[in-house]
Amino acid sequence: MNLIESFIRVERYYPDKIGVICGDHRFTYKEFVNRVFALANGLFKKGIRKGDRIAILHQNCHYFLEAYYATVLIGAIICPLNYRLSAREISFILEDTEAKLMISQPRFFPVVEESLNRLKRPLEICWTEKEKPPEGQKGIETLMDEFSGKPPKVEISEDDIAQLYYTSGTTGRQKGVMLTHKNVSSHALGTIAELKMTDEDIWIHVAPMFHLADAWATWAVTWVGGTHVMNPEFEPRSVMDLMEKEKVTLTNMIPTMLNMMVNDPTIKEHDFSSLRVMLSGGAPIAPEVVRKIMDAFRCDYIQTYGMTETCPYLTMSILKDYLKSRSNEEQFRFKAATGRPVMFVQLKVVKDDGTEVAWDNKEVGEIIVKGDSVTPGYWHLPEETEKAFKDGWLYTGDLAVVDEEGYVNIVDRKKDMIVTGGENVYSTEVENVLYEHPAILEAAVIGIPDEKWGEAVHACVVLKEGKKATAQEIIDFCKKNLARYKAPKSVEFLPSLPKTGSGKIYKKGLRDKYL
Repeated sequence: MNLIESFIRVERYYPDKIGVICGDHRFTYKEFVNRVFALANGLFKKGIRKGDRIAILHQNCHYFLEAYYATVLIGAIICPLNYRLSAREISFILEDTEAKLMISQPRFFPVVEESLNRLKRPLEICWTEKEKPPEGQKGIETLMDEFSGKPPKVEISEDDIAQLYYTSGTTGRQKGVMLTHKNVSSHALGTIAELKMTDEDIWIHVAPMFHLADAWATWAVTWVGGTHVMNPEFEPRSVMDLMEKEKVTLTNMIPTMLNMMVNDPTIKEHDFSSLRVMLSGGAPIAPEVVRKIMDAFRCDYIQTYGMTETCPYLTMSILKDYLKSRSNEEQFRFKAATGRPVMFVQLKVVKDDGTEVAWDNKEVGEIIVKGDSVTPGYWHLPEETEKAFKDGWLYTGDLAVVDEEGYVNIVDRKKDMIVTGGENVYSTEVENVLYEHPAILEAAVIGIPDEKWGEAVHACVVLKEGKKATAQEIIDFCKKNLARYKAPKSVEFLPSLPKTGSGKIYKKGLRDKYL
């Protein structure tokens, strides 16, 4: 099983169907396939062979989709780059992967130029042409115009590496997560089954395609003959306009994106009647935000849990009946935050001694996983790979409880758990309460050093436009809804919270100034 199978299927069964919508471009799958063939041939003529690494630095665009498939056809390994990284970080990845070529959007010329100056070797750049390529340099369309027909056939094993995704680096050195053809294919087929995807589905790529919060849909949507709608950058109103215009049926967004959308005053002016599923993943989401999502979109909401190392989804939970039973607050809170393991995944929650936690929704343990979608390890880091795995199980670093029906409820990241006065405080539990405060738009809870308690609970909040609140008001609000030791001892008001390139709240950045 490899990723070329999805391409062959869509070429054979859906040639005349609109497969890709990107701005003013509307490509049928036949046109898309021919463009991918041309790009694959061009890359092959440039000397790219099986196992070679190709980097891509680009916003969501048809070029990104074409690059994903062109590299697959010739057996190369694609390395999507976070375009918010610094030149130093990009040059590190280019050096670490020994990339032979980079596909880039012209708008990133300054950071590309600086990255190349830092490299110890030359690197060829293929510029895409939605914008004008740098002076005197050829664009990728010129390369594609020179070649047509099917590219040379390359034998691909399901264990061959298809993609390298570099982690955000929030805890230290960036690590390249290796994903094989089997990893990505099995995940795609599993999500197709879980989400009941068909050729009538229209997916909008809102989360960045360099991140697996969205990139997994590249393969699943194509496999069923669905339609890809490209959104280059997140802006709530333009996303809502595009969703309405193209009659989007399902998508996944980072919780911070959804929070901004549901708090936009124009959301009620849009028609989302075509939308059947809204997923969120990549970070915890507060029940109050889920409640607003359900009210705004009136469709099935699916809370997901996963990580780069697992392609990403490990669990899903569908919240269907909230609008029918709004009074059932406890059921709503429960369903909005939990999930059962998806297909092709084995998952356990274990205590420090390695035994499984009781299914009682009380005992806390670490999530460990194995299965067809789980990475074989980290690029050039055998020690890190060995440290992450034990007896074939990947230790995720995420803490959870399991209820009587086997639903997993994530309580926190191990590194984000706060120990204050000998008591464990899970940051997500406090954040969920903060999001219920009528004046708070965004919240992040961290532990900061404290002479008396070891760590103190500290809340970083962003207020909604036009709203006011004092630190003591927020602390008192939390004390009414939480045990007193869980309530923040201090509150910091910020104009915005720092984010990683994928849109997650960057807690390390908040903690660093206190350490």
